[in-house]
Amino acid sequence: MVEVQLTNNIPNGLLVAFAICTTLLVAVHMLALMISTCILPNIEAVSSIHSLNAITESPHEKMHYYIETAWAFSTVFGIFLFLVEIAILCWVKFHGYSEESAIASTVILVPVVIVFIAFAIHFYRKLAGHQYERSRDNIKELEDLASCLVTEPLDGHLGRPAIV
Repeated sequence: MVEVQLTNNIPNGLLVAFAICTTLLVAVHMLALMISTCILPNIEAVSSIHSLNAITESPHEKMHYYIETAWAFSTVFGIFLFLVEIAILCWVKFHGYSEESAIASTVILVPVVIVFIAFAIHFYRKLAGHQYERSRDNIKELEDLASCLVTEPLDGHLGRPAIV
């Protein structure tokens, strides 16, 4: 955060935008920090247990929506707000002194924001594609296992194909 020495000649709309962006930026990172702080002890507790059941009983599997929300808030939305904050801050600081400086910072930040958004979309699509591939492979494996069970029934208690 930047300590700002404000003058009286800054337009009210610019100050409101700066206040909203700053508040959102801090709130988003605090929410992500709170979610991460609440989930970390659960993950550490499960990682200290050395059994296969611990993995399936792990709360982070059930709480993956919260983990993804914390990641999205902190990384995607937080970085975007930070870049917007820089642009607004340049306008607040340079207003009345050098409008060209504020325009220059905005001109530099616009392509950075565009590249950031493009990378975020590309990265998310790669992650979603990978998750889709894993799910498709798991379903195919289950279908193969089901068809195998239909063609070769298991021998009751031994768990192997029955000898006919």
